[in-house]
Amino acid sequence: MFSTLKELIAVYAMPLPLFLSLLGLAALLFFSGRRRVGLGTGVVATVMLLLAAWSPLADRLLVPLESRYPPLRISSSETRVETIVVLGGGWQPERGGSSLSRLNESSLYRLTEGLKLLQEFPQARLVVSGGSRVEGLPPVAEAYAAAANELGVSSERLVVVDWPTDTASEAQAVRDLLDRDSRLLLVTSASHMPRAMAHFRAVGLDPVAAPTHRLVNPGMAWNLAYWLPTSQALNKTERALHEYMGLAALAWEY
Repeated sequence: MFSTLKELIAVYAMPLPLFLSLLGLAALLFFSGRRRVGLGTGVVATVMLLLAAWSPLADRLLVPLESRYPPLRISSSETRVETIVVLGGGWQPERGGSSLSRLNESSLYRLTEGLKLLQEFPQARLVVSGGSRVEGLPPVAEAYAAAANELGVSSERLVVVDWPTDTASEAQAVRDLLDRDSRLLLVTSASHMPRAMAHFRAVGLDPVAAPTHRLVNPGMAWNLAYWLPTSQALNKTERALHEYMGLAALAWEY
């Protein structure tokens, strides 16, 4: 029940579905005779959507998430890393081509970072995680493993965890694999890292954050397009809202 409620809120609290819902309400009010209220609701909905698609606001929402954990700096004395965990994302198996080319953007960044770290720590193993919520769709963990094989990583260095469908179950699955004192690097998108770290700590693990796929680009502030509403900014706002709602749900659960 709680899981279903979370999924519904995660969908309908996003800017575009919320805009469409308010626009439908505005039309209903307008054509039922409450024209001023209907027009006002439509204006509010439009302003909300434009703000959500405005980069300065989107970045303001994302920065606190992405700056929580800085990029990993590997010390020359750092040798005790047994496990690198890459958290699941999305992929399109029907797209065709190599497994690598079928990963979506965030998954591609995550796997690439994990493979880079695997080169830095030749004694480590790479745990690739992520199940499928769609019946008949292969889990993303299998795509990660196939892509790693395509890039020359032997299967002996890979551990495939293909059943978790959310961050909480990924943390539990990794905990069941490892000793509590294992030296663990955790790879996921920078905006997702605060929530991921909280889940892993909640199950008794203390990973080192290795964030990737940062969406905020400070250099873009000098570009005129930065100050105009764009679909890219809307995507960033949705990403930030998804994470804030996830953190709120996590606080409720624990």
